[in-house]
Amino acid sequence: GITGAFHYGLQVSIINSPAEYIQSFIRETWLKRYGSSPSAEMITLMWSFIVSIYSIGGLLGSSSAGYLSVRFGRKKALLLANIPALLGAALMGLSRLCGSFEMIMAGRLFSGVCGGLAQNVHIMYAGECAPQKLRGLIAITASTSIAAGKFVGFALGLREVLGVEALWPILLAANAVPALVQLLTLPFFPDSPRYLLIDRKDKEGCI
Repeated sequence: GITGAFHYGLQVSIINSPAEYIQSFIRETWLKRYGSSPSAEMITLMWSFIVSIYSIGGLLGSSSAGYLSVRFGRKKALLLANIPALLGAALMGLSRLCGSFEMIMAGRLFSGVCGGLAQNVHIMYAGECAPQKLRGLIAITASTSIAAGKFVGFALGLREVLGVEALWPILLAANAVPALVQLLTLPFFPDSPRYLLIDRKDKEGCI
């Protein structure tokens, strides 16, 4: 769950660094398709849509968190959150190769779904699994992970790292790393005792 919160912080901050490169990419793609340069207003509109669609995805993910966490359990819901994360990373990473700025929009939407879902389920899963004495400490891991993700996102966006024109697709696809970490490690963790007892009626599993 921590990697899900980290993914959210990473994706929130990482889009700011390659802004000028993505706008230039939109301009070049539009020129190749339609034979004329888009207006400054159109560039601003496309860029605003790329930035804001993440919030729409977050709303969709948050709205489905309650149902998925009960239907599949907290752990499986977090595992399911990796699917839109990896799909979004693939779309954004391949957008320049395919010559499609729409892929960046779709990738941001899927990443938002992951962020909204993982954020909500993480708090439930961590709080229900934590021992009573550590519950308060575990609950704040969401905030600290978001802050760490933002810090890493800004660090990766530096020109000395990935914040250059040739590497901005890799920068946008960097959110695949925390998703892969969660996908590989989370299956070894137990499920929520509360979910096992109340939703699955599995008293022995809960104990």
